[in-house]
Amino acid sequence: MSIRLYVGNLPKEVERQELAAVFAEAGDSVSTKVITDRKTGKCRGFGFVTVKTDEQADEIIEKYNGFVLKDCALKIEKALPRAKGKEEQGAEGAEGVSSSPSPSAPSTGSRRSKGNSNNNNKSRRVAASTSTDSDAVQPDPRWAQDLEKLKQLLAAQATN
Repeated sequence: MSIRLYVGNLPKEVERQELAAVFAEAGDSVSTKVITDRKTGKCRGFGFVTVKTDEQADEIIEKYNGFVLKDCALKIEKALPRAKGKEEQGAEGAEGVSSSPSPSAPSTGSRRSKGNSNNNNKSRRVAASTSTDSDAVQPDPRWAQDLEKLKQLLAAQATN
């Protein structure tokens, strides 16, 4: 089973061959991929290294994490599995490197195209309005404490 490693903090002017040369000492079974911008063709600042075994992955992380390539210290870690779905088609989301919001929290994603936003908002409203169980929609944990205070204030007003 192959293991993918995320390589972050790559310089913008790095090529796949240069990244492969860095990891050439690790063996022939190492393959590299640099994620590039579609318009400019330049590196987006990250890439991936694929190795055969978990032990080899750990060795590469230990050896090359912090390695300086063109004045940039590389950040290497095991990549998370790719996420499935249309909302996470950006390279970082699709590769599973960045964290995603909880399914119940509406995203304010700036990556969403204008044409898609209306459809996504309508489906959220329909899903929220058709739910009969009041516990089905959980509040955003960042606002849960403030929401609880507001509920208490409203309950106090109702009794007065």
